[in-house]
Amino acid sequence: MSVAIAKWTLDDYHHMIASGLLDGRSVELLNGEIVEMSPEGEAHAYYSHEAAKYLGYVLGDRADIRQGKPITIPSSHSEPEPDVAVVQPLGREYLQHHPYPDNIFWLIEFSNTSLSKDLEDKRQAYASANVQGYWVVNLNEQQLVIFRHPAHGDYQSTTNITTGDISPLAFPDIAFSVQCLLGG
Repeated sequence: MSVAIAKWTLDDYHHMIASGLLDGRSVELLNGEIVEMSPEGEAHAYYSHEAAKYLGYVLGDRADIRQGKPITIPSSHSEPEPDVAVVQPLGREYLQHHPYPDNIFWLIEFSNTSLSKDLEDKRQAYASANVQGYWVVNLNEQQLVIFRHPAHGDYQSTTNITTGDISPLAFPDIAFSVQCLLGG
């Protein structure tokens, strides 16, 4: 006997949200599945907040920094809530829709308990959507994992760093201190 898993569409998910069915639940839609999100511990909250402030300071009005807000990936029926999304500053357009992959410069997840989900499921979802840059801050190892160049459903380049500076593909003229992103 084989078991089939029912997949949810973005419309299904939005109807559940509108009806209140998901009120009080910390969930996100990932590849058609409603996935519970891990509770945010103190270290996770601190590092993601400080990094978002730092990114906003360095980027100024060149990008919007969205913390823990949904992005929409129609191709994979996903509406994850990355810890930090660096997106085009489209202002009121985001009243009509969450950022789509074409609006995203890069995404950042801060991980300790959710590391395997962030390094596997989310990596593949973001790569399949052609999100050009995806960074995972591994809080356990104090390491930044950088994924770049999506093709064929995965990133073609992976770099692990703990010191120095890094420039995102979207802003090659700007260098970010890895130590600042790691809370140093």
